[in-house]
Amino acid sequence: MQSVFALNYSEDISPIIYDNCTLCHREGEIGAFLPLTNYQEVFENRYWISYAISGNGDGSRHGNPIMPPWPADRSYSTLLDEMYLSEDEIHSYLEWVDEGAMQGDPALEYPMPDYPTGSAIGVPDMVLELEESYFIEGNFQDDYRCFVLETGFTEDKDIAALEFIPGNLEAVHHALIVATPEGTTDALEAEDPEYGYDCFGGFGTFNISDFLGGYAPGVRSREWPNGLAQQIPANSELIVQIHYAPLGSDQTDLSSVNIFFKEEPAQRYVQERVLINFTFQLPPNQLTEVHEVWNVYQDISLIQFLPHSHLLGKSWEIFALTPTSPDTIPLIKIPQWDFDWQFWYSPEYMIHLPQGSEVHAICTYDNTSNNPDNPNNPPQWTYWGEGTEDEMFFVPFRYVDYQPGDENFYLGDLEYILGDVNNDSLLNVLDVVSLVNLILNGGETTPACDVNGDESINVLDVVTLVNMILSS
Repeated sequence: MQSVFALNYSEDISPIIYDNCTLCHREGEIGAFLPLTNYQEVFENRYWISYAISGNGDGSRHGNPIMPPWPADRSYSTLLDEMYLSEDEIHSYLEWVDEGAMQGDPALEYPMPDYPTGSAIGVPDMVLELEESYFIEGNFQDDYRCFVLETGFTEDKDIAALEFIPGNLEAVHHALIVATPEGTTDALEAEDPEYGYDCFGGFGTFNISDFLGGYAPGVRSREWPNGLAQQIPANSELIVQIHYAPLGSDQTDLSSVNIFFKEEPAQRYVQERVLINFTFQLPPNQLTEVHEVWNVYQDISLIQFLPHSHLLGKSWEIFALTPTSPDTIPLIKIPQWDFDWQFWYSPEYMIHLPQGSEVHAICTYDNTSNNPDNPNNPPQWTYWGEGTEDEMFFVPFRYVDYQPGDENFYLGDLEYILGDVNNDSLLNVLDVVSLVNLILNGGETTPACDVNGDESINVLDVVTLVNMILSS
């Protein structure tokens, strides 16, 4: 007999599924092959879901689950937009399956979230669309394609965000966007009879800007915070590299790029430093570790990083050492590299790296027959290259010149930052001055002013704010 206290789908499981899975597992999305939009669909796939979320744990802890897709080790560092199920959520789901996967009262089911359509940011200032639909052959093969979009910019443009909008959410796996001078890719396009040109792991040219935007399932685009911007140079075109996932049927795609210009003058431009190794050699039937170091020659604030390798990649670890502290700053660890899931990773707050710091990046490659993704059978000597059978060691870092208080500069989305009285995304003495002026002279207050959370704005908030700044 079923226990009256048994978990049920409507009250206990539907919130877990709809908040973490359905965004991708629904019609038109990359996970449309396994829709999870109602009780019946989840029930029919309950054992697959159990396998995907269980990881390789011992029953009490679940490490490295397949889904939700988040390759980074969350115990190593804390990053924005982490996609994961809590241990309680995993245990609840597995217990629900073990108890018979009962539905419960449908009237009590968790409401389906209002998933964004079109832009997740707002109304773009400019939209660039592929010039024609691209045909994707349903041959169960990956397809990497670069498309060139004309901007028509005759002057430099400060950009708050570039937002890639997939035209075919089931087909598009991920995308990367850079700028290049007009005409750079004319020969590449002319050599390829189809729209765009074939590309894998790169853009076919090194005459490109920093990365300006991208897309991966489940990862939202966001505008650069207050004062920060990127720039598209005058007389540039955009190259959009799209990875089309293996499909079982012929389909088409007509993707586009939303451009959001910076409304206020940029105070600091996001810069990029790429840590790269062109000379590594990967012998067959061996694990090989490649270790590169970025020597930081000025004070910077680190804001994003993107480790990248191909099919032989096994793991990544990136950390920083500073001359002012004996402690290692852990940036990211990816224990099980997966070429199909690549993201720009951001810490929650800017990371100050003083002059003389070292950023270490270590990638281990598995060029053995034990690697199921090895493109060569038997394994072959492998070197740098952009082809499927080649490899890469490539890590772009995004940063800005350091300013005092950057350690308190939150990189995510918040309605307000507690203590940020002057709304400049920083916590420093200027906020103390602004708060004192508000208390003495009056004026409009915001929730950020109630620093100690007592629902009153007074000198106690000033004391709390000063302590926050001094202890950061």
